[in-house]
Amino acid sequence: MSLPSVVKVGSKEIRVPTTLADKIADWWNPESGQKRFQVRARQALVGGGYDGADKSRRANQLGGKREMDADSAILPDLTTLREDSQHLSRNNPLASGALKTNVTKVVGTGLQVKSQIDRDVLNLTDEQADDWERAAEREFKLATDTREIDAERQMPFALMQGLAFLRVLEDGDILVNMPRFSRPGSTYKLKLQLIEAARLCNPEFKPDTDLQVAGVTKDKHGAPEKYHVVNKHPGNLRHAFLRKNTKQYSWQPLKAFARNGSPLALHLYDKTRPGQTRGVPYLAPVIELIKQLGRYTDAEVMAAVVTGMLTVFVYSEDGQADFGPAANQQNPTGDKAQTIDQTGMELGYGSIVGLPDGKRIETVDPNRPNQAFDPFFIAIVRQVGMALELPFEVLIKHFTSSYSASRAALEDAWDYFLRRRHWLAAQFCQPVYEAIITEAVIAGRLSAPGFLTSSRVRKAWLGTLWTGDAPNQIDPVKEVEAAKRRIALRISTRAEERARLLGGDFEAIQPQIIKEEKWLQENDLLEVVEPVVEQKDDEEK
Repeated sequence: MSLPSVVKVGSKEIRVPTTLADKIADWWNPESGQKRFQVRARQALVGGGYDGADKSRRANQLGGKREMDADSAILPDLTTLREDSQHLSRNNPLASGALKTNVTKVVGTGLQVKSQIDRDVLNLTDEQADDWERAAEREFKLATDTREIDAERQMPFALMQGLAFLRVLEDGDILVNMPRFSRPGSTYKLKLQLIEAARLCNPEFKPDTDLQVAGVTKDKHGAPEKYHVVNKHPGNLRHAFLRKNTKQYSWQPLKAFARNGSPLALHLYDKTRPGQTRGVPYLAPVIELIKQLGRYTDAEVMAAVVTGMLTVFVYSEDGQADFGPAANQQNPTGDKAQTIDQTGMELGYGSIVGLPDGKRIETVDPNRPNQAFDPFFIAIVRQVGMALELPFEVLIKHFTSSYSASRAALEDAWDYFLRRRHWLAAQFCQPVYEAIITEAVIAGRLSAPGFLTSSRVRKAWLGTLWTGDAPNQIDPVKEVEAAKRRIALRISTRAEERARLLGGDFEAIQPQIIKEEKWLQENDLLEVVEPVVEQKDDEEK
């Protein structure tokens, strides 16, 4: 009696694994074999109620899947993912557009700080708090609205935000070193040095250990202690041959935190799992899909080009249409029968090519342009957009539907942009602000009692609000009317609506508004703003 390999329980089939020993036991002693089989069947029956975990189903039998920790899933493929992501960013319109859209919408012209200290903790009057906040913002601008903040003396802080965010998207992560040194023209010592992800690696390219992973040395809790940075980029073609000789490389360890806990280097990446050491490129889930879509697009473009290069081949009985060779030393008479010159016999723009005797006309109809290309392209872009959290209208910059649908796409994308903006402000902008204000307090440029002695008081002095460019408006009239209603109902403020509609700080423009209103009133130029009649869009009609 042979042992069954599958036991059916209700509508679910349970596969029972049997070994050679089970079969021998069943043959030698059927009673013992049945007992062994019952034990294995009970073990196989121990499972949940998810069909997705039933490996006896055909859909669950394909592909090798196993659970891995964050670093095991990421680090072996990280170099390849970075290479593919950089290649797509340089050469693929869809990938390049997705990255640039993120930078434009999240960073734009740069996130701006608004100091918001805790007045109750600091026991300050409103006037005192306002004065200190304005002074802190002036000091921060003094330090960051100049290329001196950049260790390479190239960009102010607003532009460095965009570059750092782009590298996080394209490479997965970036290291920001925060050295302090003096140089002419620089009021503050703090500098920012952006270090690409490929330069963060283990000394001498050694394998990872429990406490040193992908260039990051950790403590027993998993917190970073040091970052190891190689002096040459591994992808530098001038030094590529040196990879075989690690003695030509040198590594500099950068401390992650100072003794008081202040960051000395910022490792920027979007952490999605506990224990994750390095970041993953933004395009990682859709790299293969974008590659295939790019190849398909290239093939369609090439087919359309070839179709446009229509060539007519003419057949002649006497061969007079042949543009045979001219007379030369090898062929004094120019006899076409001696040799056939194929010069010029290629596809061209409106070309007419004569063929030798015995040849006939052959034409190919490739049916281009392909009418199915655009629907298929849009269908794939929708899937790419879902993975990247970008509606396909925003991803391809194409708004042809109704006002309501277009606005829904923009607002859905804006939720994602706000999350990314919050991440950038918390991980990059706020630590830089805190370092600059701390330096200003130590240097005596700002007076902040208790700043250096109490962590609670220090946090109260460092409260901020980071704002950026406002979202797009499809119909500004409707947006303004909605803002007026929110203000009238006391569910929003003018500062909030200013940030939502135009971006920037409402208090910063108040002096200019007062100045303009006073001038208009003195010159009797005040105009009465007529109410706007709200028009319904085509869909609402």
